[in-house]
Amino acid sequence: MLHLTTLALAQEPAAGFAGWAAGLVDTMGGPGAGLAIALENLFPPLPSEVILPLTGFAAGQGVLSLVSALFWTTLGSVAGALALYWIGRLFGRDRMHAVWGRLPLVKASDLVRTEEWFARHGTKAVFLGRMVPIFRSLVSVPAGVERMRLPLFLMLTALGSLIWNSVLVLAGYWLGDQWDVVETYVGVLSKIVLVLVAVAVVAYVAVRLRARGAARHRRTP
Repeated sequence: MLHLTTLALAQEPAAGFAGWAAGLVDTMGGPGAGLAIALENLFPPLPSEVILPLTGFAAGQGVLSLVSALFWTTLGSVAGALALYWIGRLFGRDRMHAVWGRLPLVKASDLVRTEEWFARHGTKAVFLGRMVPIFRSLVSVPAGVERMRLPLFLMLTALGSLIWNSVLVLAGYWLGDQWDVVETYVGVLSKIVLVLVAVAVVAYVAVRLRARGAARHRRTP
């Protein structure tokens, strides 16, 4: 085991976030990969596109088994998502409405519509959201606020996470020492998601400001 770990270390990154993740996997094996993914869920800027392919590469080097890699990373994903779910659940709808009411450019009806949308599409949002960068973490909070049934949340989160994790872990396993190619492509996807979110926010603010200006104009004698 020590020989295999040394071999993996010789080919893995030694610095930065990738080096930190590699150190966790090399030191703790599967539980280290699970811990890194749990933290990635809690802090979305930590990139799963680095942790998961790197874990797959380590599995290919014999540091841990492929089954162990998939089990622990999925368990870590569920653990991190569950923490965010309980944050949303403890925060609750009443506090959400109170905070929402203090925000500029928003209406109480916007939040109500969001809640109605989640009531209709929450299961799909939680399941599919686990396979979308950034949203894979954030979707757990509204699930908690809306008090989605915990067994259903755990099942959807585990299934969605297993699919996402399997794709990236297996990619790292098959690519070997070129595992970082995965980061390049998934990183592009993450940037696209962020740009789309930013455009949506800007458009929303622009519409609200225009509507507010029109209302003021109508009130002016």
